[in-house]
Amino acid sequence: MNAACPDNGFLAMSESDPLDLSAFDLPGYLAALPVFSDLSRPELDRLAAGCTLKRLARGEAIFRVGQACNEFHVTVTGQVKLFALSPSGAEKVIEIVGPGHSFAEALMFTDRPYIINAQTLTETLLLSVSKKAVIGEIEADSRVALRMLAGVSRRLHGLVQDVQANALDSGMQRVIGYLLRDPQVQDGHSGEVVTVSLPVSKATLASRLSLTPEYFSRVLHELEVAHLIEVDKRDIRILDAPGLARYAAP
Repeated sequence: MNAACPDNGFLAMSESDPLDLSAFDLPGYLAALPVFSDLSRPELDRLAAGCTLKRLARGEAIFRVGQACNEFHVTVTGQVKLFALSPSGAEKVIEIVGPGHSFAEALMFTDRPYIINAQTLTETLLLSVSKKAVIGEIEADSRVALRMLAGVSRRLHGLVQDVQANALDSGMQRVIGYLLRDPQVQDGHSGEVVTVSLPVSKATLASRLSLTPEYFSRVLHELEVAHLIEVDKRDIRILDAPGLARYAAP
């Protein structure tokens, strides 16, 4: 579900603990998620009672294939990768879930175990919402189910677009498409130099785009030589967005 990222004002800060979980306004945070925005305060309080909030270190597993799925999750802060492993151990990143976005909602309703893995890419604050709590609110108000269904449908549409791009677009087109979809580029003016900061490592992003890290690096180098971008570690300065779009044209 592509939820709008709730404001971090729900996180209280202190000198001893920069992220004071005891002061987290959980009902308020839930209200900021589109799927729960229409719920009343008593409904939000009941839903919050079925939630857990955990601080996870970088590289920590959230769930693995085969484990029971009795909840869905929201990345409050940090980054989470959803990925599959081949029999040989090769990793394919399916999705990168950033702050304010949820995952595993659809699977939660199937009564089946997880079919993918989830792991943190950075230190992450993770909100988990129990199936029992969600079912209770759906039984009380069917609008919750409709809003969750809409979110799942948007995610499915996005994954279908990814499959289509991986099947029909070249590696160059996939990389350029990713860069041009960045909100900084979308909001920029023609001719303006815009910096896109990669949220994850180049290797992780390459897997997300179904590319090898070596090929991903070659694409970036080719675009640099063409004076369309400049690469500084994870920061990519787009020097000519229209030219970059033309470069990706068949």
